[in-house]
Amino acid sequence: MYKRIRDLREDSDFTQKQVSGYLHCSQQVYSNYELGQRDIPTAVLIALAEFYNTTTDYILGLSDERERTVKDRGEDR
Repeated sequence: MYKRIRDLREDSDFTQKQVSGYLHCSQQVYSNYELGQRDIPTAVLIALAEFYNTTTDYILGLSDERERTVKDRGEDR
């Protein structure tokens, strides 16, 4: 999970400071998430999935599907 959030950030050309600003936490707290030194709260996990247009399952390593599908977004209701 920690590698995935780092890879998502780097692939999107964001700095830790930019992502931490979006999450309303310090750069150090965010760095600790990426290093696996701090557990990622559920609300932060959801915010990261929305920020990167992916799913929490992808971030958690439960899926290798990086992009959200229409079904994931609930648009088929």
